[in-house]
Amino acid sequence: MTQRCASIQRDTLETQIKVNINLDGTGQAQLNSGVAFLDHMLDQIARHGLIDLDIQAQGDTQIDDHHTVEDIGISLGQAFKQAVGDKTGICRYGHAYVPLDEALSRVVIDFSGRPGLEFHVDFPRSHIGQFDVDLFSEFFQGFVNHAQVTLHIDSLRGRNAHHIIETVFKAFGRALRMALSPDPRMQGMMPSTKGSL
Repeated sequence: MTQRCASIQRDTLETQIKVNINLDGTGQAQLNSGVAFLDHMLDQIARHGLIDLDIQAQGDTQIDDHHTVEDIGISLGQAFKQAVGDKTGICRYGHAYVPLDEALSRVVIDFSGRPGLEFHVDFPRSHIGQFDVDLFSEFFQGFVNHAQVTLHIDSLRGRNAHHIIETVFKAFGRALRMALSPDPRMQGMMPSTKGSL
C-alpha cells in the first residue's frame, strides 16, 4: 500500500507553519510549535495514532499562544485532508475511551466530509502551567473545519486538568488510527451509501 503522506505550509502575518504527516507511520514526532504544552499533546496524537508527525511553527507568542495553536490545528487539518485522499477503503469511523488515573475521555470521529465539533470538556482551572485551556477548543475547531470531519469529544470525569486533556489527545490519536485504518472488506469501495465523502 502506498503510504499516505502530506506536506502543508501556511504563512500568515501571525504564524509560519510547516506540517508533514505520514498516516501510515510508526508514531515518530518532530515538534517545535513554540508552545511546549501543545507539543506534549501533539506527541500523544503521533504515538497513539501511529502517525509520523513533523510540525515546525513560528508565531506571535509574545502576544499570546492563540494564533499559533489555532493555526496549527488548521494546518494539521489541511494535511489530514490531503493525506487521506478520496477515503476509499478506510473504516471512516473511529472511537476511543482513554483513562489516566481519575480522568476518562471519549473521542468519536467520522471522516464524513462535513465539519462539525462537539467539545464537552470542563476544566477545573483556566491554565495548565502557562497554557490557556480555552485554546484546546480552538485547536480542534481549526482541525475539523479543514480536515472536514465530524468530531465529538467528551470528558466523562476527571479532577486534574493535565490528566483530562491528556486523555482527550490520546483518545483522539487512537480514534484517528481506527478511522483511517484500511478495512479489508471495503477494498476499492467508498464507505458511504452516497458513493462519495
